Amino acid sequence: MQLVFATNNKNKISEVKKLLPISIELLSLSDIKCYEAIPETQSTIEGNAVQKAAYVYENYGYNCFADDTGLEVKALNGAPGVYSARYAGAERSDKANMNKLLNQLKCKSDRSAQFKTVIALIINGNTTVFEGICEGEILTQQQGTNGFGYDPVFKPNAKAKSFAEMSLEEKNAIGHRGKAMRKLINHLLEMK
Repeated sequence: MQLVFATNNKNKISEVKKLLPISIELLSLSDIKCYEAIPETQSTIEGNAVQKAAYVYENYGYNCFADDTGLEVKALNGAPGVYSARYAGAERSDKANMNKLLNQLKCKSDRSAQFKTVIALIINGNTTVFEGICEGEILTQQQGTNGFGYDPVFKPNAKAKSFAEMSLEEKNAIGHRGKAMRKLINHLLEMK
C-alpha cells in the first residue's frame, strides 16, 4: 500500500517511517511533486489535520494522512495549542517559540502541559481521525539536543529527561505522535 504523509518535515517523516510496517510505502509531499504550502487555517488541531489530508487527497488523488500537533500549557489556558509552530511569529522558529514559552512561564508555578497529535487518514474518500496525548511539564530551561520543536523544554510525566534527551525510539514509545501513529497503523492492519 502507498500512503502519502502530508508533510515536508523530515524529522516527522523519519519518526513515522520507523513505526510503519514494511508493507506500507510512505511517500512525502515532494515524492508526489506537491511543493505548495498546504492550508492550515482551522481553529483546532483536528481541523488542521483533516484540512491538510483533504487537500492532498482532493488535489493529488493519493490516499494519505496528515497530522497536526500542538503543545497545550495549562497555565496559559491551552496556549500555544493550534498555533504552536508559529507561536513567536510566522517564521516558525523553534528557538524563538521556546524562548517565548519560557518567558511566559517565568512567574508560573504550574508548568503542566501536554502534547497532542491528531492524525487524519483519508482512504478512498473516507476520513478517520486518531489522537495521541503525552502529558508532562515545561522545564525551566532547555535540556538536550535531539528532536525538534519544543522537545528540549518538555519532560514527560514519570520520566527524568526531556524529549530532546531521548532517543527516537524512546520518544516514539511514549510520545504523542507515536501513540497516534500506533492507532493509525492498527487501523491500517485491520483493513487488510
